[in-house]
Amino acid sequence: MTKSQGQGMTRRDFLDQVGKVGGAVAVWGAMESLGLLGKPLMASAKEFQSPKQSDLAMAKKNGKKIIILGAGIAGMAAAYELRKAGYDCKILEARDRSGGRNWTVRRGTAETEINGAKQVSNFDKGQYMNAGPARIPQHHVTLDYCQELGVELEVFCNTNDFSYYYQENAGPLSNQKVRKGIVKADTRGYVSELLAKAVDQSALDHQLSKDDLGRLTSYLKAEGDLTTDLTYKGTSRRGYKELPGGGDKPGILETPFLFADLLKSGMMNSISGDYSFQQQPMMFQPVGGMDQIPKALESKLPGVITFGAEVQEIRQTAEGVRIVYKTKNGKITELKGDYCICTIPLPVLKNIPADFTAEMKHAIKSVNYATTGKIGLQFKSRFWEKEDRILGGITTTNMDISQIWYPSNDFLSRKGVLVGYYNFGQNAVDYGNLSLSQRQARALSQGGKIHPEYAKEFETSFSVAWHKIKYNEGGWAEYSASDRKAYYPILNEPQGRIHLAGEHLSYLTGWMAGAFESARIAVTRIHEDVLKESKVTTKAG
Repeated sequence: MTKSQGQGMTRRDFLDQVGKVGGAVAVWGAMESLGLLGKPLMASAKEFQSPKQSDLAMAKKNGKKIIILGAGIAGMAAAYELRKAGYDCKILEARDRSGGRNWTVRRGTAETEINGAKQVSNFDKGQYMNAGPARIPQHHVTLDYCQELGVELEVFCNTNDFSYYYQENAGPLSNQKVRKGIVKADTRGYVSELLAKAVDQSALDHQLSKDDLGRLTSYLKAEGDLTTDLTYKGTSRRGYKELPGGGDKPGILETPFLFADLLKSGMMNSISGDYSFQQQPMMFQPVGGMDQIPKALESKLPGVITFGAEVQEIRQTAEGVRIVYKTKNGKITELKGDYCICTIPLPVLKNIPADFTAEMKHAIKSVNYATTGKIGLQFKSRFWEKEDRILGGITTTNMDISQIWYPSNDFLSRKGVLVGYYNFGQNAVDYGNLSLSQRQARALSQGGKIHPEYAKEFETSFSVAWHKIKYNEGGWAEYSASDRKAYYPILNEPQGRIHLAGEHLSYLTGWMAGAFESARIAVTRIHEDVLKESKVTTKAG
């Protein structure tokens, strides 16, 4: 007997089991297979049929109206799943587009920041920048939704050892663009040499057996590419001064950097970022821009989304919810429903009058959001591919541009858009305080130290300061350990018939997967409540 058939199954148990059943989107199919529904829905993981009218418990939900605030990933995913099971959904979206933070800037994209700075993208047709999420890890539920929605994917090169480190005021290696692969090779070599010599000096005798010490030494020799006397002298692993080729061209190896110089440079400090669980070397992106995901969701929701609807009030009623909103022409109107799923980012939500408890209002106001910014720079040619041989990947620097992203699409074509900076914290605040032209000039000036071609190849730019973008006012939720303890549990609990959802209601903040997963939780909770209501009504009848 499964836990669902015996003792009560917690929501966490349910979500764990959903993954085992085999569907990122199989909430209803999973509920059926786990015995959480009285009668089967007769649904596959791809298409869910409406329940039979004869199924009283399920038929009671017909006519239930769910109002969803926000047509971002969480809002549309919730509507997508609810409609599969027969619910009537209406989405109110303040913008004139879907996607929320999933935003691809193309030719003609217009945006006015909170301070009034307005820009219109002049990128060439076919060129774009993913201003928000730009990569998908292989283990995220987002890939399963892409499969179900028919969103074509391509590889996103997250780690490219041919991209650069560039540090200023950091010792003898300052102001040099150094291939990441070289830094990794030298670091692995020197660290392995130190450990191998420590093993050879019997420094670890009290922890490892003689045989284990031998095995460890063999590993370190291979890991660091050490000589037989356990010394790192540099090998082909780090690259060549002159590449090997045909005929009498064996190649000329480069001399390793001094270990002390590497340490002073600080370059090696960011190596571990290439191997984190979320930041994998090979990730994925939709072909043609990240907004292919919200476009695919929107196509499944004909007539569901009302654009230009700015929420003014979120109210509870005796039997449901009442949402007051302002239309494009300034008219104040309202929409009533049985339940509400609110996906509005917390910095925006805190300023909307709502029937929340004082505890919930305090939690909403107390969560900080990331300050982050990007700029897309369009160039006449993809010089980074031709001159630097960099096809995809990210250059890292201690300058305040922080990162340069090379496109992982349309390799070896004529033009391209680089992400000229992707910065965070105070750097992002400082850039956000600059005028649009000043942001561009600073990005070109700093990036030009790494790529001199910037000056002659640059064409146009589009910059984003997320803390100044209306209806977002920040990049993503940033919880401290104390925030997770004090506020996160409160935010995750429904307020009567109002449920919150979004990346901020997950442990995957900043990722689309967090939005998808939080939406599924809200959908499941509402469905559970409807089933309970149906049972009560049935008994009363």
